[in-house]
Amino acid sequence: MKSRFTTIDIITVLDELQEHIGHRVNQVYDVDNKTYLIRLQKPESKVVLLIESGTRIHTTEFDWPKNPAPSGFSMKLRKHINNKRLEKISQMGVDRVIDLQFGSEEAAYHLILEMYDRGNLVLTDYEYKIMNILRPRVAGEEKFLVRETYPVELAKQEYSKLDENNLKNILKSGKPNDTVKKVVMPHFEYGPSLLEHVCSEHGIVLNCKLKDFDFDAKLKSLLDALGSVRQFLSNEPRKGIIVQKAEVRPKADGETEEFFTFQEFHPYLFHQYKEKPVLEFPTFNAACDNFFSQLEAQKIEMKTVQQEKAALKKLENVKKDHESRIKSLQEVQAMDRRRGELIEMNSGIVENATKVVCSAIANQIPWDQIKEIIKEASEKGDPVASRIKQLKLEVNHIVMLLKDPYYYPEEEDSDEESTEPVELLVEIDLDLSAQANARKYFTQKKFAASKEKKTVESGSVALKSAEKKTKQTLKEMANISNINKARKVYWFEKFFWFISSENFLVIGGRDAQQNELIVKRYMKPSDVYVHADLHGAASVVIKNPSGNPVPPKTLNEAAQFAVCFSAAWDSKVITTAYWVNPDQVSKTAPSGEYLTVGSFMIRGKKNYLPPSHLIMGFGFLFKLEESSVERHKDERKIRGLDDTMSVVSSLDDRGTEADLESVGEGVADLEIDLEGGDSSDDETVQDTGNLSTIAEEESEKKTESVIDKCDIDNSEAKSEKDEGEDDNEDSSDENVDAEESKMETEDMVDEKIIKDEAKEEVIEFPDTDVKIEFNRTGSVEVKTKPMSSSSERSSSGKPAKQKSKNAPKGGKKEEPPVEEKRKSEHVRGKKGKMKKMKEKYKDQDEEERELMMKILKSDGAKKESKKAKKGQKGAPSAPKVKRPPPKRPAEEGTAVEGEEKEVVTVNDETDMLDSLTGCPVPEDELLFAVPVCAPYSTLVNYKYKVKLTPGTGKRGKACKTALNMFVMDKSNSPRDKDLLKSVKDQDLARNLPGKVKLSAPHLQKLKGKK
Repeated sequence: MKSRFTTIDIITVLDELQEHIGHRVNQVYDVDNKTYLIRLQKPESKVVLLIESGTRIHTTEFDWPKNPAPSGFSMKLRKHINNKRLEKISQMGVDRVIDLQFGSEEAAYHLILEMYDRGNLVLTDYEYKIMNILRPRVAGEEKFLVRETYPVELAKQEYSKLDENNLKNILKSGKPNDTVKKVVMPHFEYGPSLLEHVCSEHGIVLNCKLKDFDFDAKLKSLLDALGSVRQFLSNEPRKGIIVQKAEVRPKADGETEEFFTFQEFHPYLFHQYKEKPVLEFPTFNAACDNFFSQLEAQKIEMKTVQQEKAALKKLENVKKDHESRIKSLQEVQAMDRRRGELIEMNSGIVENATKVVCSAIANQIPWDQIKEIIKEASEKGDPVASRIKQLKLEVNHIVMLLKDPYYYPEEEDSDEESTEPVELLVEIDLDLSAQANARKYFTQKKFAASKEKKTVESGSVALKSAEKKTKQTLKEMANISNINKARKVYWFEKFFWFISSENFLVIGGRDAQQNELIVKRYMKPSDVYVHADLHGAASVVIKNPSGNPVPPKTLNEAAQFAVCFSAAWDSKVITTAYWVNPDQVSKTAPSGEYLTVGSFMIRGKKNYLPPSHLIMGFGFLFKLEESSVERHKDERKIRGLDDTMSVVSSLDDRGTEADLESVGEGVADLEIDLEGGDSSDDETVQDTGNLSTIAEEESEKKTESVIDKCDIDNSEAKSEKDEGEDDNEDSSDENVDAEESKMETEDMVDEKIIKDEAKEEVIEFPDTDVKIEFNRTGSVEVKTKPMSSSSERSSSGKPAKQKSKNAPKGGKKEEPPVEEKRKSEHVRGKKGKMKKMKEKYKDQDEEERELMMKILKSDGAKKESKKAKKGQKGAPSAPKVKRPPPKRPAEEGTAVEGEEKEVVTVNDETDMLDSLTGCPVPEDELLFAVPVCAPYSTLVNYKYKVKLTPGTGKRGKACKTALNMFVMDKSNSPRDKDLLKSVKDQDLARNLPGKVKLSAPHLQKLKGKK
């Protein structure tokens, strides 16, 4: 197979590349350490030039995979030739060296591509002084090193001239067994294909050996053939030719299938390829591009064909083994039968021989002497002794040469007699008579016959089983080959990744370089950055193309993901993670410090999430055909917000108040666990619904600390009031009973004052009572009690923002004494604060107060609403009103209360995620399987999943065990099994966090079977 350019290929491709002179270099990429892509562009056109050291240069239309981090050579090329114009592209002399000039005069740079030997790529300045070189080397006196001058003069300047004398000398210098092609080829610069073409047209066989070559008759023809090269190059039209080879692959049904593989690429259709299958292209560039782009797929195809042939060869070996076994059994039967017959025919001689030997042994004659006696007797012509050929007295046997006494040479015409031996060495047992010895051989013959019968019967079953297994193997290989062709490697698979249970893509870096790449290239302003609270952990980004707030469940899953892909996994330490907005992630280090690769500064507040358990899951996602995507629509979506979060409040950046969700009528108290966290107090709370609210409250507190100096007094007073309310609320159920009784007594004395104040301020408050306390197990609980009247809620058509002054009175009339006591618990400690605030703000009217709140961007109305809740118990519950999703602090804009804005976003990432499912159904058309490692809570609904925890097991072994368990499941469809088997071993374990312990149902049974 041809793998690199020849001189004629270089001449052709350079002619075609002349049209791209004048293009500017837009960017340089590296595919691998030898292959580089140069993107050229003009205002009206763009083109990508592919250069591979020592192999090829051509334009390409395919999207080649690029290295995520450019190499040093790429960076050097970018530095010097970016934005330079391609001024010239030429061949150095007639050698296989190409010179690409970028820029002109003293600003010129030369990129020199060597296409001989192991190849090289050299960047020089306008004086050909080497600035960078891909493969530094020293060749004799010439040094190909940085800061040395590139030896341009070494390039060959003209083609070799072969006259009659030179050609004679070349042919005579060769060895007699060398072919003409081998001797002439070093002196012919255009390549072997063109030499074969011109020679075949002139009737010269290049594979002829020199000793058989007729110099007198063929020398002139060879000279004419070599002389016609220039005429051929000037007259023959150029195009792209790919020579193909027909290959045969076996199929499961026993038939064969023909397919074609690429063998060579040429700019002309040479004479020797006219009878072969070829593909034609309008340009040589296009032919080269197609040829090299199909090489990898062709290698996969050929590997599959080799495996199929190996499977068929295995079946053939089974058949051959079966046939040889039956044949050997038949031969044993024939020999045993013949031996028995010969013993019967020569029974007298056999009896006499056994008697002679047995008598000698009975007379205690030594064995060596018995041999001598038999030898002497046979020399004297004794008929019995002459038949004894060997004594095996150690086993009590003798070997006799027995003949057929009824054999006549004239009867050789008989086919039956000719197939059987006339003389045969037969082993005789001295303990048995002649007839007994014959019977022994006939018994052995019968045993061999029965064994043959069993072998034939069992062999037919074994052959059918082998054929079935081979067909199944061929079918699986064909399916796997088709799956591998359809397999698309997604851009995020080079990172740690998973899809959250709410359809958000989460990616994390495998190393420092990938951390840098994720933050710099892939993190967008609407995304969320998550990091474990440990040094050296992976940078995790939640992709959020829609721009809507990321739900708490996804934040928790990303936090667990970040913790597991950190040192916490190997250390088996439970720790926390935090999330921030992208604008808080910076590469700028503090003064006097520096940041290493993959390290970032987090500026501003960190939003801590609850501690995460070290529990991951390993499973499979399946790619759906377009027709099956609709069946799995909304499989991963934000669900259960109204059901699972009874107490969630959210604020926008303008300080608008948000409502607490009310519960159904007739429900006294509703208890839920909080999963949020307050990073400022380092408290661990457990309500994921409150994460956004907590983050907003802290953000606003930080904002209050940078207000103008003229408003500091008012800000501090307000902050003290709010913190006092929260502290009293949080600690109300933790104080001892005596302290509660004392506070309740003081509050009941001043009950009238509190009621009056509540009446004045009730218009500003929502209608839900919140009580936070610890239960018996020590976990935090929140109790909510609806307070608003259903008539007011229904008339407003949105979450109640204001209440009439009569509403608290109506509620208190129906309030039982126990509720009165509970109310006093919630408002205790406020009497003193109310008096102080009343005194401090006695001269402040309502307009001035609202203005101050706007300046401070305070959530005063929300916090004041807590007092109103405490004074409005017993009111009938209002129906639930759907609230908008919580907003992150970074979001701008205010949403109108009671309205839900549906933003329909179309995004390629989201569309692609929707076509991946973990729960395939039999009706689905599946294309391929993708292994995924994610928090176990994300994989709960997946069909194929196992649990991973920190352990001592190796990742590869754990993944193979899990895969075997999935494949051996009897409930799986054949298609699922094919898809699972098609996953490559290197893709299985690359996303696991470290050494693991595998947990799954019936796992021990699987290990027991092994």
